[in-house]
Amino acid sequence: MTGPPPSLKPQTMSLFSVPLALLATLSSATYLMSFCASPPSLVKSALKTASTLLLALSAVTAGATPWLIAALCLGALGDLLLSRDGQRAFLLGLIAFAIAHLAYVGLFVFEAGAEFAELAKGENLVAAFLLLAFGGVMAGFLWRPAGEMRWPVMAYVVVILAMGLSAVALPESAGIWPLLAALLFIASDAILASELFLLPQRHPARRFAPYAVWSLYWCAQALFLVAFLPLPPV
Repeated sequence: MTGPPPSLKPQTMSLFSVPLALLATLSSATYLMSFCASPPSLVKSALKTASTLLLALSAVTAGATPWLIAALCLGALGDLLLSRDGQRAFLLGLIAFAIAHLAYVGLFVFEAGAEFAELAKGENLVAAFLLLAFGGVMAGFLWRPAGEMRWPVMAYVVVILAMGLSAVALPESAGIWPLLAALLFIASDAILASELFLLPQRHPARRFAPYAVWSLYWCAQALFLVAFLPLPPV
């Protein structure tokens, strides 16, 4: 047996994408309700990682572009690393997510037709200015509290702003979902940075921050999948 003809493979493989995405949703919901604010554990790491890795597998089985698959896989790696204790794990997780954002930039520019020249026009100029202003304010707030992690954090701010700007530069044909996903991702990272470096230990917002961070982040990843997942042949 040599398998089905090549012309049938995309349709056959895409049948697995929806169940995998549903499993990812179940894993994410379980993590949110039961492990989001709990101490590090193997079960917590497994659930957190699976929530994004299953989205990546859904993209693989649907024949999605390598840019999307790479971004989701790197996100899963970042989830695993950030679920563990220690500064080294945090730094490696930061690097994984930074590369994931660069993969999304590649997806937007090389696959979806984003053109940075469009940022100088009309509403795009306003959106780009607001995004850069927000990034500048966050960088200013984080500069001192980040301490020895200052430069990796600043580099990450630059990378995620590049991802956001490339989403703003997408053509109208790309729809609203990629931009919405990018904004959710940025909001999630802003809340996480505030939790890690800005909020006092006993601040009441710390009770809700992990739930907000995870909800915004995972919804962003799921929206990227929805926006760029190839549709099966009719």
